[in-house]
Amino acid sequence: MTRESMPAVLGGDPAFPTGLPLVRPTIGDTGRLAHRLESILQSGILTNGAVVRELEEAVAQRLGVPYVLAVSNCTSGLMLMLQALGAQGRVVLPSFTFAASAHAVVWAGGTPVWAEIDPERLTADPSDVRSVIDGAVAMTATHVYGAPCQVDELQAVADEAGVPLVYDSAHALGSTRNGVPVGRFGTAEVFSLSPTKVTVAGEGGLVATSDPGLAEAIRIGRDYGNPGSYDCQFAGLNARMSELHAAVALHSLQGLDERIDYRNELVRLFKENVDGLDGISFQRVDPDDVSTYKDLTLIVEPDQFGLDIPQLTAALNAEGIDSRRYYSPAIHQQKAYAHLQRERDLPITERIADRVITLPLWSHMSADDVASIASAVCRIAATAGQVRDTLR
Repeated sequence: MTRESMPAVLGGDPAFPTGLPLVRPTIGDTGRLAHRLESILQSGILTNGAVVRELEEAVAQRLGVPYVLAVSNCTSGLMLMLQALGAQGRVVLPSFTFAASAHAVVWAGGTPVWAEIDPERLTADPSDVRSVIDGAVAMTATHVYGAPCQVDELQAVADEAGVPLVYDSAHALGSTRNGVPVGRFGTAEVFSLSPTKVTVAGEGGLVATSDPGLAEAIRIGRDYGNPGSYDCQFAGLNARMSELHAAVALHSLQGLDERIDYRNELVRLFKENVDGLDGISFQRVDPDDVSTYKDLTLIVEPDQFGLDIPQLTAALNAEGIDSRRYYSPAIHQQKAYAHLQRERDLPITERIADRVITLPLWSHMSADDVASIASAVCRIAATAGQVRDTLR
């Protein structure tokens, strides 16, 4: 075996000697943005101004919904929406999602009830949701990694049960389901604009809904529950988005479709380069859907690939390749939720959580970098037995 064909964990040269981080936000030309930020600072209006309204109108037009409300982050948007819906009781949601999906339920006075995921799509399984929906006051679902949920099937479950359906759409600004933009589904959808997303504000979130009453509740709720008279109507949050963050988001919104197209091309390239490797599969995205590919995530079968996720992570670290285990442990396995009574086991969720690993993907990453990541994975796989022995 030559040094070039040897993975770094066995003494080969690392693919990225200076390191390759998991994500880097794509900001683009900052000249116009800097001028706008300077204008905002000079105006003295840093919150509750025209730039936030401009962002809300731009996203509402893009999604084709009547109401979009900017908030400080996706979590606060979910919290306020569930509060507005009076979701104090059983709230059904998948455990295979970011912990904030459940935190929002608890903050609003609800109790999480876990549903299984589809083992291929990795999003909420409508048939399993139906099996636990009895007695629920609401349900939520996540467009995991930017891949749209089975929205028609989930809506049918919600309608049968007579409960609102809120989507955690943190990853999915720009995704579409059968040509329809994510943002038009359910009772409401809540997006994230944090630095790991395809559209960024620094920090920020957006709530999309067609319900005027819910829109007004979010508008008031993000400002402490204060309608403007200082006679607070309910215990809201300080969840306003600043004008500065809104300006960054408007700048980032430009070129979103092109970035999503490019990310899809990079994922296609990666799949092409690891084609034929045993033990690796990918999340299913239906042919008529578009995923933002907020994350490039592998599902690794240890017995076939030859390494489990901790071993693969160590081998990738040696190559200088950053990675994450989104989402492991699943929420129901985390300390914060250990006190909840388990109504049943979640074997699919736990199996997937044990087998996922997310690799670097940015909107301005080069095709050569993606090919180098794939090559590193192939070298590791080809020497899995030696790698496993070395890591013992």
